[in-house]
Amino acid sequence: MKKKADKVLNKKQIHQVLEKLEATYPDAVSELDYRTPFELLISTILAAQCTDVRVNQVTKKLYQHYNTPQALLALTEEELGEWIHSCGFYRSKSKNILSTCRILMEKYGGEVPQTREALMELPGVGRKTANVVISNAFGKPAIAVDTHVFRVSNRIGLAHSDNVEDTEQQLMKNIPEDQWSDAHHWLIYHGRRICKARKPLCEKCPISEECLYYEELTKKN
Repeated sequence: MKKKADKVLNKKQIHQVLEKLEATYPDAVSELDYRTPFELLISTILAAQCTDVRVNQVTKKLYQHYNTPQALLALTEEELGEWIHSCGFYRSKSKNILSTCRILMEKYGGEVPQTREALMELPGVGRKTANVVISNAFGKPAIAVDTHVFRVSNRIGLAHSDNVEDTEQQLMKNIPEDQWSDAHHWLIYHGRRICKARKPLCEKCPISEECLYYEELTKKN
């Protein structure tokens, strides 16, 4: 069974999908707990190959003591690794986080830069992480394509691509810019709650009428 559609929805269908997703998830926001841009940056680095729930459990304790670049730099890689061990890949994450903290202190006065380009120069920060930070911490339009956004958007027909970068570009083209950040959250919520990876709950889905995956599925059945 194909996991994504063979084409892309038309403009009217895309508008209907976005309307329905907004109605279904009106309060969709980042599920990472953070109070500052720096906390969001570190939490997003920790979230690679890890659930937001686990990251929040770790950072709830970590940020009570170490929630600034200066504070984290008091730790060695091994000491930080003990705090973040359960997030997985803790050795590389610990190294990247402390390297990032040094750069923030030396180059940005301890502040998180507000451009995608500057963020992507930080260790452990790729385009997805940078988009999460500029969107959520600084309110700039961006679509961060994580596993949920990639799967859901290609499955229902908001995009049609086998790679993340093309998917992001197609979503930026097909979704109005003022909805980029919200659509990112809607798609994540939808992927976690209904359009699940192994067994999407199509019978509960509010956008099954537009979904190209569901259309193909019903034809086969």
